[in-house]
Amino acid sequence: MSKRGEPTFPTFWRLQAAGWTGLYLLVLASALPYAHQRTVMVWRTTLGCSIWFLGSCLLRPLCRSLLQRTLPWLQLEIRTFAWCSLIGTAAAFLIQLMVVRFRQLDWTDLISNSLRSTILLSFWCNLYFSIKQWQRLAEERERLAQAEIKAREARLSALRYQLNPHFLFNSLNAVSTLVLAGDVPAATRMLAQIADLLRISLDKQLPWEVPLFEEMAFTKRYLAIEQTRLGKRLRVDLAVAAETLDAAVPSMLLQPLVENAIRHGVAPVIGGGSITIRSSLCDSQLKIVIVNTGPRDAKPRGSVQGIGLTNTADRLQTLYGTNHKLDLEWPETGGCKVLIEIPFRRNGNRVEGMVCAY
Repeated sequence: MSKRGEPTFPTFWRLQAAGWTGLYLLVLASALPYAHQRTVMVWRTTLGCSIWFLGSCLLRPLCRSLLQRTLPWLQLEIRTFAWCSLIGTAAAFLIQLMVVRFRQLDWTDLISNSLRSTILLSFWCNLYFSIKQWQRLAEERERLAQAEIKAREARLSALRYQLNPHFLFNSLNAVSTLVLAGDVPAATRMLAQIADLLRISLDKQLPWEVPLFEEMAFTKRYLAIEQTRLGKRLRVDLAVAAETLDAAVPSMLLQPLVENAIRHGVAPVIGGGSITIRSSLCDSQLKIVIVNTGPRDAKPRGSVQGIGLTNTADRLQTLYGTNHKLDLEWPETGGCKVLIEIPFRRNGNRVEGMVCAY
């Protein structure tokens, strides 16, 4: 839906009416020099344009059907010309029949008019294809623009998570505990990890999609902070398939989901828990699974969803439409499982030597 004040593309019937009306006036104007045949020319022009208009209306569903088949250009043109020849010949025959009023038909004029009608309708079909292609490109640009907006919103959402008072309090408290325990190197390392994560979020202009290895690198930085805070209570297992490392994924896809898993599944349990992140390819789809252990009653009541999950669902819908999946499961043994499936597309250069185990 376009915003108020933005130009919108005219509807089909407005273009149809404007185009054929313009052609009618142009042909009519060309007949003005033949003043002695003005009445006949007006009648023939009106009749011809009216029948051509009806012919184009018949061709519209055929053109839409051909476009939906995504045929090669040559096959598309051949089939289009065949239909235009059939309808053009019928239009020329009807015009000729109505002009001579069932008298002797002029076969020379009939062949000439059939060819003229076929060429005109073929031109109309190609114009229809061009407009549809232009509309598709415009919709694609709009979709990408909306995706970029969602990516910026995701970056801000991630900042809200990272600057969350609870998160900062726990992180700084962990740093303080390390200092009091005399483990200054660990405290210094954790401060550097926090600063590094915030610096990336603040300074880096994130695109709407990034390679999976880049998204995993950012997520591992976040996990390093949480592991410094939780220690052995947080166990992480990363099983990222090598063939998925350069797959395009929405930026800031994993961090909000991982934070939810730690906050609701691992941190509340005295003995801690584990988080597993897996990726694989299945029928040209990239599958990402995030599993965390946790209490059996961790499933939220009702339909209330966190900011991270809602943001992720909105961005997946904007980027991929119906060609994606986002499912949540709560196993009987406890914890939560998040399944994401998106179309597999390569993005960026693969980083050789990428470690897939944490």
